[in-house]
Formats: sequence, structure tokens, C-alpha cells
Amino acid sequence: MSVLTVTKENFQKEVKESSAPVLIDFFAVWCGPCSMIGPVIDQLSEEVKGVKVCKVNVDEQPDLASAFQVASIPTLVLVKNGEIVQKLVGVRPKEEIKKIMEQAL
Repeated sequence: MSVLTVTKENFQKEVKESSAPVLIDFFAVWCGPCSMIGPVIDQLSEEVKGVKVCKVNVDEQPDLASAFQVASIPTLVLVKNGEIVQKLVGVRPKEEIKKIMEQAL
């Protein structure tokens, strides 16, 4: 499954109304740690079937970042049935991210 870019305009449909769990990667293009974790998120979007993977650029979508209380990036938020079930801040090992994704299934 490819990684989807989420904005205010498609957030309701892609995240809130999603029947599948959603992993949201809050990032910025200038963020070094975000650049480190980005390829890992891309890999996991292909490896973990059944979890929708989205990215939110905090510079372009400050309202979404604020709504999720994103104070540091990268921040990964797992949403299931429209509710936040997990939040990881900072660079995390691939296996840790994969584990929370699989637990949401």
C-alpha cells in the first residue's frame, strides 16, 4: 500500500472514516530525523498489509499538527476507529513501529 499525503481537506475521509487502522507520520522536509525515518515508514507501508499509512507535513498542515498535539517531529500516531491508540515521538526502530501496526489489526 502506498503512503498517502493527508491534508485538512482529506483528513475526515482518509483518517476519521477509515475502516482500517491508520499510521500517520507527522514530519517536515527540513527535519533530519524525519528524513531518517521516512524510508522506514515507506517500507512498512508495503510490509504491513491492512494498515493505511499517511504522512502529514507539519509546515503545510499546522492545524492537523496542533489537533494531534505534535510538539516534536517525527511523531507517529496510530488511529483506529477514529481514535488515537498509540503515539510515538522521535526516531524509533523499525521493529517497534511494525509491532504497533500489527497490534492494531
